[in-house]
Amino acid sequence: MTRHDSGKGNGTIATRVERTLARNELHPSWRAFVRYCGEMQHGEIERLKIQDGLPVLAEVTKKKIKFA
Repeated sequence: MTRHDSGKGNGTIATRVERTLARNELHPSWRAFVRYCGEMQHGEIERLKIQDGLPVLAEVTKKKIKFA
């Protein structure tokens, strides 16, 4: 486990992500992304843009349709 900062600011992005994971919490952005993947069922995400350790944009450019 990593050490936590002494309350000064938010710490690094990695530290914030580690604290969130340690509390078994999932950020609403990640929840929305996982939910979207479940609803999509089939397809491809060509690009996933991450900022500050959180998904902010998923670009769906292809879908495969199987007819058999």
